[in-house]
Amino acid sequence: MVTLVLPRLVSFEGAPRRSASVAERNFTALRSAYWLVLVSGFLEPVLYLFSIGVGVGALVGDLTLPGGQVVSYAAFVAPAMLASSAMSGALSETTFNFFGKMKYMKLYDGVIATPVQPFEIALGELAWAMIRGSLYSAAFLVIMVVADLTTAARAAVAFPAAVLVGFAFGALGMSVSTLMRSWQDFDLMGSAQFTLFLFSGTFVPAEAYPVALRWLVEATPLYRSVHLIREICVGGSGGWPLDVAYLVVLTVGMLALASRRMGRMLYR
Repeated sequence: MVTLVLPRLVSFEGAPRRSASVAERNFTALRSAYWLVLVSGFLEPVLYLFSIGVGVGALVGDLTLPGGQVVSYAAFVAPAMLASSAMSGALSETTFNFFGKMKYMKLYDGVIATPVQPFEIALGELAWAMIRGSLYSAAFLVIMVVADLTTAARAAVAFPAAVLVGFAFGALGMSVSTLMRSWQDFDLMGSAQFTLFLFSGTFVPAEAYPVALRWLVEATPLYRSVHLIREICVGGSGGWPLDVAYLVVLTVGMLALASRRMGRMLYR
């Protein structure tokens, strides 16, 4: 009698160790040139901060937040740049790089020949993406403290919030990558990412938008990320528990979707 054993999409036995092995493989393969990638990705939000937050901020002046706090425009923009930096760092690893390894390098076809399961691959790739996102966030927070855009105590609390943002967008990026058919599809993703960057309360308060557009803006993941980090860095009217819940649900849901999609693609 032959028993057919179907591959499990999720197995938590030894999952942390096997997921860590996936992240370690990425570090070993990319460590020679990785610092150049980190520096180039980190400079973009810093340049935005000083060109728009400081340069344009001299023309805009101070802003009054919904909670009544009056802050400089640079202090208003800086948390948004931190959230955007965490988003960009996570998406860079879990979209282009992840798609290339899965679709063209066929890396994961060899990985699943080992005891590593699709969920563990997704978790390991997400952990690797968070290494990059966390480095961006830590360096950016140091700049914010030095520039007197937040306090050291607030920055210490903002760091785990930025890590959570990275996890959410990393899981989202992997899910999107499993739906992509070719490199050309990433043009649409790039447009969506840039739209989020411009219209997520990044440069103007969400209250400045018409009511219908404001509700749409407030439903986006980057707005929830910007709102959370801004609440921590400069204070506000509350509402951060909703932001945390939103990002946690997004992370868990997208990670589960990515692992299931990977299982179907790798075992077919």
